[in-house]
Amino acid sequence: MTESAAHRESPLLDRTAQLLTRITAEPGTRLSPVSPNGSRRHMTPPTLVAVAHGSRDPGALRTVTTLLERVRELRPGLEVRLGHIELNAPLLPDTLAGVDRGDVVLVPLLLGRGHHVKHDLPQAAATAPHLRTRVAAPLGPHPLLVETLYARLTEAGWRDADAADRGSGVVLAAAGSRDPESAADTRRTAALLSERLGGVPVLPAYASAASPTVPQALRALAARGRHRAAVASYFTAPGRFATQSAAAAPWLATAPLGAHAAMARLVLLRYDQALATRPAIPLRELATA
Repeated sequence: MTESAAHRESPLLDRTAQLLTRITAEPGTRLSPVSPNGSRRHMTPPTLVAVAHGSRDPGALRTVTTLLERVRELRPGLEVRLGHIELNAPLLPDTLAGVDRGDVVLVPLLLGRGHHVKHDLPQAAATAPHLRTRVAAPLGPHPLLVETLYARLTEAGWRDADAADRGSGVVLAAAGSRDPESAADTRRTAALLSERLGGVPVLPAYASAASPTVPQALRALAARGRHRAAVASYFTAPGRFATQSAAAAPWLATAPLGAHAAMARLVLLRYDQALATRPAIPLRELATA
């Protein structure tokens, strides 16, 4: 990237600013279908079921709970529930069993396409045949995630002046998956973060199931003369992988994405997108799709 390009205002910033002002409580109030007599009747919006992975780290549940409190603040009147894929209660099938008949939108608090989104969510949802469901896209990649990553880097000590330091670099530490689409999503986020940082190299790395590992990515940066490397935690909440990745950092290590305001807005954006673009189908059909 040339010096002039690095100093131009990034289109990513424009898009993010527009999203931050557009994602408000208003969309949740528009579910008012027209009755046969021409009048509008109120209709309760589908339940938002946020799906977290689960972790033995007690900070994970606290973080996700705080995130969903922010979601409720942004969209009063929307029923928001939590279900976990494993390790924490309530598990997703138990959450769905507690929802009355109607429509739900599963919003995975996951950062890319992978086995959990493609298989675990539909299989868990199939345990509740009394519901119709939509499965929203995972949270990433998206500019709002990049803004959260940038905020966490700043909190950890990153300064804009570091972008001009040819010795600086960033490793984007993700969980990892054998699904190539998940890796593609992480690479896309790394590219967006590099753009947000003015061209600083950002290398994706993984805590499991894929390569490079965080130490390998740090060595790759060092081989390019980037010895002042930060590790950006690309995890929704605290957990073993996030702790392990941060421990490898030679310089700065960020906190997980957590309950940042942009994360809450992104959860609602994925919910709204699913309602607008994905038809509700019976869960037993979803499980075999």
